[in-house]
Amino acid sequence: ILLVGGGLFFVVYSGGLPYRHFRHALQILTGRFDREGDEGDIPHTQALSTALSGTLGLGNIAGVALAITMGGPGAIFWMWMTAVIGVATKFYTCSLSVMFRGKDSEGKLQGGPMYVVREGLGKRWWPLAILFAVAGLMGTMPAFQVNQLVQLLREVVAEPAGWATSQSHFTFDLVMGLLIAALVLLVTTGHIQRVGRVTLRMVPIMVLLYLGMTALLLIRFASEIPAAFQLIITDAFSGDAVAGGAIGTVILMGVRRGAFSNEAGIGTEAMAHGAARTNEPIREGLVAMMGPVIDTLLVCTCTALAILVTGSWQVDGDIDGVTLTSQAFETAFPGIGAYLLTVVVALLSLSTIFTFWYYGSKCLGFLIGARHQHHYVWIYAALVVFGSVTSLTAIIG
Repeated sequence: ILLVGGGLFFVVYSGGLPYRHFRHALQILTGRFDREGDEGDIPHTQALSTALSGTLGLGNIAGVALAITMGGPGAIFWMWMTAVIGVATKFYTCSLSVMFRGKDSEGKLQGGPMYVVREGLGKRWWPLAILFAVAGLMGTMPAFQVNQLVQLLREVVAEPAGWATSQSHFTFDLVMGLLIAALVLLVTTGHIQRVGRVTLRMVPIMVLLYLGMTALLLIRFASEIPAAFQLIITDAFSGDAVAGGAIGTVILMGVRRGAFSNEAGIGTEAMAHGAARTNEPIREGLVAMMGPVIDTLLVCTCTALAILVTGSWQVDGDIDGVTLTSQAFETAFPGIGAYLLTVVVALLSLSTIFTFWYYGSKCLGFLIGARHQHHYVWIYAALVVFGSVTSLTAIIG
């Protein structure tokens, strides 16, 4: 009700304004409107790539697979709906994150929902700012990303090589968790500027690589695509593919996974866009609104079609998450499909892990003071290790 209903309010209230300015959003990304003297830490392109690296994570690969497993193919339709409406939500939330930037306890300019509440609504609404910072601190844990990355590395690389078995894999998972934690520490000590530079290089590579892979897969199974679209649309209103035929489950899973995928209305992406170097809030809103289009309408749709056209979603057995997507690519490209997906998943999950660290540290800095926020990196590194050795069932729970 809040995510979709709130988004619909923005669509109607604005008269569909964001949807009419995609061309201008692309012009902003070329850098022609950038001004060095503007306030902020990173250019528009790095703000978008940082936000996308947070959203273009395993929500697009493992999250879509989970949506289909738990809600049936119809859940994808409701993911699309959250993305279409999310364009307007992102336009507003990210424009506001620049419009109402505030200074932290160190006097540095910051953006994000907690500063929007503090600067835009005033002290009466202060508890909402605290609530967001606490929720943001809990909601940007890296556990899901690390868990799925380690699971794929174990199943595709370690088990065939004899480095781990399906029964005794704790040691491998722990070693991988420690290595990823060390990499996180290496990147995050450079703060948002280094995260911005790293994600600016990683995001285009991983998007193009993944879209290229799915394009080849869909060309091979082109005859199945119309049936897959028909299945998505019919199941969205019938719920036949879900146990018990509960259409409420289909909608719930679609909206839930859609929100997890593109973050429109969640508030975390506004922290990345709030760091943009601009004095024109609406420019950043226009850049931000491209996120749901790239993330959910493009990348998530590719994943969903790959799973549906190869028939891997109907295979019996206890497989879910990233393993289901891996099986779809292995069906299309025997021998190399799973390895190609492993490379993409490594880039996707690592970029998200870097960005989530930034979000969490900003929330901690708001709660206990900016001079203490650097301590979050040690908590975060411990969470990386924890996520790598915990079961997917526990992580989803």
